[in-house]
Amino acid sequence: MMSEYENLKKGEKGAWVSIAAYLVLAAVKLIIAAIGGSAALRADGLNNTTDVIASIAVLIGLRISRKPPDEDHHYGHFRAETIASLIAAFIMMTVGLEVIIGTVENLWHQNFEEPSILTAWTALIAAFVMLGVYRYNLKLSKKIKSASLYAAAQDNRSDALVSIGAFIGILGAQFGIFWLDPLAGFIVGLIICKTAWDIFRDSTHTLTDGFDEEMLAEIKQLIAKNPGVWSIKDVKGRLQGNIVLIDATIHVDPEISVEEGHTITDEIEEMLEEELNIKHAQIHIEPYKQ
Repeated sequence: MMSEYENLKKGEKGAWVSIAAYLVLAAVKLIIAAIGGSAALRADGLNNTTDVIASIAVLIGLRISRKPPDEDHHYGHFRAETIASLIAAFIMMTVGLEVIIGTVENLWHQNFEEPSILTAWTALIAAFVMLGVYRYNLKLSKKIKSASLYAAAQDNRSDALVSIGAFIGILGAQFGIFWLDPLAGFIVGLIICKTAWDIFRDSTHTLTDGFDEEMLAEIKQLIAKNPGVWSIKDVKGRLQGNIVLIDATIHVDPEISVEEGHTITDEIEEMLEEELNIKHAQIHIEPYKQ
């Protein structure tokens, strides 16, 4: 279990990187948006403000996940990480809807103004910063197999796209297409809501014990390779944070000893860890009956 706890600790670095980047970018964007009069950059800045809260939620989730098992959490606290992703999704959706409503009102009432070119360059520089943060968190999330950090990385990517969209909208306004700036803000809102929905869907799937069917089929094929397995009765999988838990029932030769049956389960568990990095498997054996 120590490797899982160490991975969660490493994941906190990614959350801190996101928090630091969002704090700086949110402050810069909102100040320059107010000075330069850009609805798109303001929407982008508000998005980053909520990202700070979402990143803090991820950080708290990672911290709680590191708590060892206790008397009423026998499997540990790993699902706190998934709950953090869910909270982050709700925060993002709330802000996304607020941005959409605000920009629709501006478009409806034709509240257009020409934003300063400074706001465009601010958005473009911010996009490159967030792409760097995205690449860092994505690589780290895959290395430590962290669902919440992966969700944070996807949020980083959407933020970079949002800033690029804001840049295009502001640039269009420089050529007299003033409605492009609030339109870019509207698209920003849609991207925020889409990212929030994707994170919400993945988090609820995990919390309701959903599991990847393709991975389950791969696990069954791997178990079937053991010569001591005569048939596979059932295989179930679920996620506990970033940990895969497998329960399998197999049929074996009814004439073998208890020790031989135990050896078969040990071999299967070792094979699952070596081939698929599954370290937590419960293998139940039953005598084969025709």
